[in-house]
Amino acid sequence: MNKEEYNELKKKIEYHMNLYYNEDTPEISDYEYDLLMQELKKAEIENPDFVTADSPTKKVGGRAKREAGVKVTHDVPMLSIEDVFNKEDVTKWIDKVHSLHPECRFSVEAKIDGLSMTLRYRRENGVLKLFLAETRGDGFIGEDVTLNALVIPDVMETLDLPFDELELRGEVYMKIKDFLRFNSVQEEKGKPVAANPRNLAAGTLRQLDPSITKERNLSLFIFNVQKGPSEMMDDHIKALDTLEKAGVKTVPHFLCSDASEVKTAIDRIAEERSLYDFDIDGAVVKINEVSFRDDFPAGSKYSSGHIAYKYPPEERIVTMDEIIVDLGRTGKLTFTGIFHDSETGKPARLCGTNVSRATLHNADYIRDMKIGIGGKYRLFKSGEIIPKLNGCVEEPEEIFTPPESCPVCGEKLLRETDTADIRCVNPLCPAQSVRSIAYFVSRDAMNIMGLGDTLIEALVKEGYLKSYADIYHLSSFRDELIEKGLIGKEKNTDKLLNEIEKSKDNEPDRLLTALGIRNVGKRTASDIIRHFKDIRLLKTATMEDLLSIPEVGETIASGIIDFFKNEKDLSVFDDLMASGLNPITKDEGELSEKLKGLTIVVTGTLKNFGRKEIQEVIEKNGGKATGSVSKKTDLLIAGEAAGSKLTKAQELGISVISEEEFMAML
Repeated sequence: MNKEEYNELKKKIEYHMNLYYNEDTPEISDYEYDLLMQELKKAEIENPDFVTADSPTKKVGGRAKREAGVKVTHDVPMLSIEDVFNKEDVTKWIDKVHSLHPECRFSVEAKIDGLSMTLRYRRENGVLKLFLAETRGDGFIGEDVTLNALVIPDVMETLDLPFDELELRGEVYMKIKDFLRFNSVQEEKGKPVAANPRNLAAGTLRQLDPSITKERNLSLFIFNVQKGPSEMMDDHIKALDTLEKAGVKTVPHFLCSDASEVKTAIDRIAEERSLYDFDIDGAVVKINEVSFRDDFPAGSKYSSGHIAYKYPPEERIVTMDEIIVDLGRTGKLTFTGIFHDSETGKPARLCGTNVSRATLHNADYIRDMKIGIGGKYRLFKSGEIIPKLNGCVEEPEEIFTPPESCPVCGEKLLRETDTADIRCVNPLCPAQSVRSIAYFVSRDAMNIMGLGDTLIEALVKEGYLKSYADIYHLSSFRDELIEKGLIGKEKNTDKLLNEIEKSKDNEPDRLLTALGIRNVGKRTASDIIRHFKDIRLLKTATMEDLLSIPEVGETIASGIIDFFKNEKDLSVFDDLMASGLNPITKDEGELSEKLKGLTIVVTGTLKNFGRKEIQEVIEKNGGKATGSVSKKTDLLIAGEAAGSKLTKAQELGISVISEEEFMAML
């Protein structure tokens, strides 16, 4: 590996490190990340002159955040554990320990896939009471999350132990059933779902509102005594047993004497992982006699006297039985593979769950993976949760070919230029109608309260809604709707019809958002309407007209032109106009360009605005509201408990103002 390749690898790891530790949105599995780190370590051993102080191998993890509290300097650094990936390395490490301390024993523990938290207790009025809970942060400075910790059922506020002080370290996690419950509720509300329990647990622990943390039901295992009296700092297993007797929930652990017993315990944890109601990603091996640990340092970022054996991703070979084609809200074809375990003939058993289907992404993915009926494929779970195919083992007789016509309405399908997306462009396609209507009435679009997914499905099924334009014809069927009870009795029906009527006065940027034109979201719609003033002018807008708007590129412009060229789309739009929806934005005098050309980020809690409200104020005054700080950011508005965005803005030299200063600008 040359220096340029080494630097590129560093950048790649730093990117994924930031996503994992700071953003809680990893794009790759822990195993894939571990392999990247192994590659970097190998390169640094072979090229020691490449190594710098800022190498990912020298870092513990993410920067501390303050969104859910204030920064705290750890009494005892919360470092990582060095990973090993084969049993031979486990044996070598144990032999090394025994060469110096033959009598040493080991604790083998399940490595919970969550985030670390330290609990500090001290005696107050005769009671050993929790006074501080802190996240790991960068290993040396973490975040105060005491209020949130207190609503976690496994966190004990007081301990019935005869000590003056005690500092415990544990792993906060989310049980799989609680994770699935959260995602189920999110799906019902039409909101984004969480990628895996670890990410959701991390985001939940950092919530500003402890009631949200309590509602999501986090859990905790204690796995170490960080600081305390000698009787709790000599024998690790004995200390865990003492805690258990006091009612503290401790991590599953086994006491072992030699390498053979350690490897047996590692295998036992692997076998029992399917019985756990939480995710693990390995087994931790610790020197049980705490005083021996400092004799085996592993570097500045790792805890002494520990190693972590990382299990490879669990895989099964599956046979493809069926490929289901469906349509999303925007008409995009989706593909789902249905399969069975090639060995058992039943659903594949992975990480404690039965798996019989996986997303097949797009036509290019299907072609490249050689997916077809009868083909055999390796299946694993990304992040222990999301089922994914991982290569073809045995090719099918025929690779699946996507249909040329919409399987629902029969219209010819179109493949977007330079993408793998195939779409049905018929706006009246029944498969799209429920989703497109639900989007039309959503909060950021026309914001019609009371018209939810269940009611929309009923109205579509009964033939009252074929497109979102039909929403404004429902008043013609008032008595019929009341008689059928589709919306409810007279009061509820009139309430919804009034909401629909009221929405006609919405600003036209909401209507443009609601039309569901690809790549035209709320912010882009606002920019376009600020330029054109009258949404009807878009019917005859040219590519040149649209490209004159700074925020509009060729992809967005083409989407708008194609929409108004499509006869069915145009017919639906004209229907909306005939129903009396407002096409014209406020007069020029009512708008402002005081923030024109400024890209603004908001962070923290504001006194006078909600997050959506201040974004609208910024956009109505000519500015651009974005969610992340970069070199392109001109201004950061910082409210209370401003966090990592404030730190980054200061590092980049970006101007930071208060909410009051922002209001003065206007």
